[in-house]
Amino acid sequence: MSSPSSLDTLIEALRCLPGVGPKSATRMAYHLLQRDQRGAARLATALGHALEVLRHCTRCNTLCEDEVCARCANPRRDGTQLCVVEMPADLAMLEQTHSYQGLYYVLMGRLSPLDGIGPRELHLEKLLARATDGVVQEVILATNFTNEGEATAHMISELLRSRGLRVSRIARGIPVGGELEHTDTGTIAQALVERRAL
Repeated sequence: MSSPSSLDTLIEALRCLPGVGPKSATRMAYHLLQRDQRGAARLATALGHALEVLRHCTRCNTLCEDEVCARCANPRRDGTQLCVVEMPADLAMLEQTHSYQGLYYVLMGRLSPLDGIGPRELHLEKLLARATDGVVQEVILATNFTNEGEATAHMISELLRSRGLRVSRIARGIPVGGELEHTDTGTIAQALVERRAL
């Protein structure tokens, strides 16, 4: 049996990207090789460089080039609040709101027993050490509202509350600018449950 050709190897490598199946990977490979070789070379260089220089911030666990990321090193951030998110992309979305000035902790995943991801794989002991550093007063859980995200938030809240920390969860409900008639019933029900006094 012969080894796979370099084209097959490239196609298989592209399949590691989320949502990319065999057909998409094949299209990408042919596009990069036939129509955008300079782009392919830039992609290869950028990926190689990123793998070489990026590491996890020792405080928040996000990806950065230094031991401590610029956000964690910023003295103007509120160290008493720690917002827990699943992935760096979630952190980026929260930062775009300009409504939170505290610090973060990135889990780099969520509990998913079917995929073999439990508390050990998420290194929850690192989160626990970070949250109980004597400075943090409130942990805000901003995991996604999926079954796995909810289970992750529940487990973390139990862990932290037992150590006397104040734990809160981001609210969910009707999106800004949303209309009730175009909103699903689950979201409306949750908005009613999480209503607040004016």
